[in-house]
Amino acid sequence: MSPIAHRIYLLTLTVIALAVTLAVGIYGANYYQTNLEERFFHDQNEILKPSGFVGHGLGITGSFMMLVGVFGYMARKRFRSLSRLGLLKHWLEFHIFLCTLGPFLVLYHTAFKFGGLVAISFWSMVAVVASGVVGRFIYLQIPRTIEGRELNLSELSHKKTSFFSDLKEKFALEDDLISFLSNAFVSEEDLYQGSFFSKMRQRLRFEKILRRNIKQELLQHNLSKKVCKRMIKIVSAEIVLTRRIAWLETMHKFLEHWHVIHLPFALIMLVIMVIHVAVVALFGYTWIF
Repeated sequence: MSPIAHRIYLLTLTVIALAVTLAVGIYGANYYQTNLEERFFHDQNEILKPSGFVGHGLGITGSFMMLVGVFGYMARKRFRSLSRLGLLKHWLEFHIFLCTLGPFLVLYHTAFKFGGLVAISFWSMVAVVASGVVGRFIYLQIPRTIEGRELNLSELSHKKTSFFSDLKEKFALEDDLISFLSNAFVSEEDLYQGSFFSKMRQRLRFEKILRRNIKQELLQHNLSKKVCKRMIKIVSAEIVLTRRIAWLETMHKFLEHWHVIHLPFALIMLVIMVIHVAVVALFGYTWIF
């Protein structure tokens, strides 16, 4: 998948998720805002209640999306026979899409009425989604190839070593400018104080100042605006890579702790979902089949 096709793919998934969530929310806004005691008399009650045609359908669709999102991604990660079916990072993005839209559909299915096992499943689902957002952030902080494979330390070292020589060769830069850029990238990690999150704040502030200083330095070397723009983009990517290398060990630890939180909530949600579906079936509730 080319970079442009990948952007279109991500944009399409985002638009679908937002459009469906907003469409259902707008369609049932009046019903969902009605008091629980008065909903029985609402015109949309027969179709939007959890056992109604639309409400029941939303629950089935949302649950199916989450199951496909979870087990499809797990299968792609574990079975080598599926390695030819697209890049792992594209599967992860589709997993995020299904496991973001699915819970919203399930939320509409409940008609914002929670109780008993359903309440436990719902709050487990909320915890899964929230931890998923955190997990996505952690995942993005670990340097990877375009295919989504994590870079090892030797690959990262080579990438860092070749950066300035490639930059000099590509843009025919003067030695003093290369020297300035090289010195600018010296890590100030040891100077940061406090907890990791405090250091993170300090680092991001340092990077903001660094970008501004580099931009000013580039403009002073009579480079064209087009070259400056391309260089700033490349240098910004290198700043991000430098930060990710500095945080690599910490992010690996966070990822280990994240699995301990994310997986149990996901299992609780899935188990209760199965129990809920079984109980509904035993009581004879059907949809279009």
